[in-house]
Amino acid sequence: MTKREIVEKIEALNEWEALMEEARTEAEAIKDSLKAEMLERETEELIAGSYIIRWTSVLSNRFDTTGFKKMYGELYKAFTKQSASRRFTISC
Repeated sequence: MTKREIVEKIEALNEWEALMEEARTEAEAIKDSLKAEMLERETEELIAGSYIIRWTSVLSNRFDTTGFKKMYGELYKAFTKQSASRRFTISC
């Protein structure tokens, strides 16, 4: 690939990523309007045509790694393992 082709690909990527962000923003706005309607109706489930919309509360338990690390630093280190990955970035 020539430098020009690489620049063209990067510019195309930037355009697609901007389009994806715009679509993501629009989708979130639609979800928010549906949630507002559900709040207004005071319901966690709404049936519209063949669709069922659910917006329910969920409780979950999460492990407090920060607190555990403060109280049991050595034990935390003993059970921590390193992982490797690759990160793709483009900057200008």
